[in-house]
Amino acid sequence: MIDLLLFVPACFALNLAFGPNNLMALGNGAQRGPLFALGAGLGRILAFVPMIVLAGLGLGLLLQASALLFTVVKLAGAAYLIYLGVKLLRSGKGGEAGQAPASLTRAFRREALVALGNPKAILIFAAFFPQFVDPSRYGESYLALGATFLVLETLAILVYALAGHFAARAAGRHMPAINRVSGGGMIVFGLALLFTRRAAG
Repeated sequence: MIDLLLFVPACFALNLAFGPNNLMALGNGAQRGPLFALGAGLGRILAFVPMIVLAGLGLGLLLQASALLFTVVKLAGAAYLIYLGVKLLRSGKGGEAGQAPASLTRAFRREALVALGNPKAILIFAAFFPQFVDPSRYGESYLALGATFLVLETLAILVYALAGHFAARAAGRHMPAINRVSGGGMIVFGLALLFTRRAAG
């Protein structure tokens, strides 16, 4: 039987960990409001669904074992984060003043691509979930853990979206500064991803 009293707080701590997707929710909440950020964040939720399924099928071990596959995903994800960071920095400096804000569709796609470009995510599903799976009901319990994770991830999106929204209201007209901070954060996350290594196995 799944011990949800242990899983939920441990999982929610992972959901709330500050990373590139949560930084996007923070920025979207600041710029366009919590509902926009929540709608965009559904992109990562949908991206996580196949990742959880793959991890449940044991394919997360393939990513962990294959140096080439891990490196390809890592480089693509890092490049995309740095690209987004540079765009935000240019926006913060007025380099894209006059350009319309990102549509919900584009923000949704960005959230999904950032989630898919982080090879550590599927490794978390492959390493964290099995600690709570009931071996006698593997499929059913893994599905329950995955569904719980997605609900908690949605709550985390809302937390960051609200934080960004209220921070922006407090900052008044200082959105260019918020964009610069968000852009710099994306670049830092991209560079950090370049230096991540596969788990030893």
